[in-house]
Amino acid sequence: MNDYIVRATAADGAVRAFAIHSTELVEEARKHHNTTPVMTAALGRTLSAAAMMGAMMKGEDDILTIRIKSDGPAEGLLVTADSHGNVKGYAYNPHVLLPLKRRGKLDVGGAVASGFLSVTKDLGLKEPYTGQCELQTGEIGDDLAYYFMTSEQTPSAVGLGVLVDVDSTVKQAGGFIIQLMPFAPDEVIDRLEARIAEVGSVTQLMEEGLSPEGILERLLGGMDLQLNDTLPARFYCDCSKEKISRVLGTLSVKDLSEMADAGESVEIVCDFCSTAYVFAADEMKEVLRQRMLKLAGRLGVLNDESMYETPAIEAKAGPAEDGTDA
Repeated sequence: MNDYIVRATAADGAVRAFAIHSTELVEEARKHHNTTPVMTAALGRTLSAAAMMGAMMKGEDDILTIRIKSDGPAEGLLVTADSHGNVKGYAYNPHVLLPLKRRGKLDVGGAVASGFLSVTKDLGLKEPYTGQCELQTGEIGDDLAYYFMTSEQTPSAVGLGVLVDVDSTVKQAGGFIIQLMPFAPDEVIDRLEARIAEVGSVTQLMEEGLSPEGILERLLGGMDLQLNDTLPARFYCDCSKEKISRVLGTLSVKDLSEMADAGESVEIVCDFCSTAYVFAADEMKEVLRQRMLKLAGRLGVLNDESMYETPAIEAKAGPAEDGTDA
């Protein structure tokens, strides 16, 4: 089954709901970052939640970022999603090893422990909106439910799950977010609380064969559930050598000069997808040249570009500077 998000409403609009099948995207993240099982679960839960929260946004260019800074061995997580189902992220320490909890459960709460969770929404306004709360359990779902209540004043039930197989691959991953609107009647709240208490974990529901629609039916069936639409979801990083070059260009002239003068290639690794980009010595000189021209332009100085001339980058066959085939 391909990954996707379902958007729905229930109880005559008093409830809005989201559910996701995210097995493939969480497995993709695991492969990119070589995470241990407990960190696959921690990162996978956060990716699933961010994808659903991204689907709550309406603008074409809206971006949502979840940051978790923790005192536990995980150290933290950073996940970014857009409104089109694209999500990417990484764990600060992807290689945490912890004993299993009772019944063989992965100890995500032990890996994350205490700290803070923040959600930033860049909606194209003058300034992005950021809300923050203390971590409650480190299990991600509980912490996001607390965030929704304290920062957005929206009572929410958040269920997230990642089932890691014996070979450390992702067997199941998914989740749901169910939110009450301010006008939700007490009887709807009572029925929803009872349903949530009755169902098992997200991965248990998925192991039963339930799709995102099936999970929402289990939780909201008989409450005028309306499945509105679906949205494909995927792990997607939009990094490129050009973008990395622009990031390098924000370094100080001193730092860039040291890199260029060293006469060696520089490797930059994308945090989100672990793709490595190699900049040859001549390319580093060009980055430095562009940086100096930009600074000179800001100072209003009329520069003779010949002052910053560097040899043109020449493609040559044979071994590249990092010792691999060109």
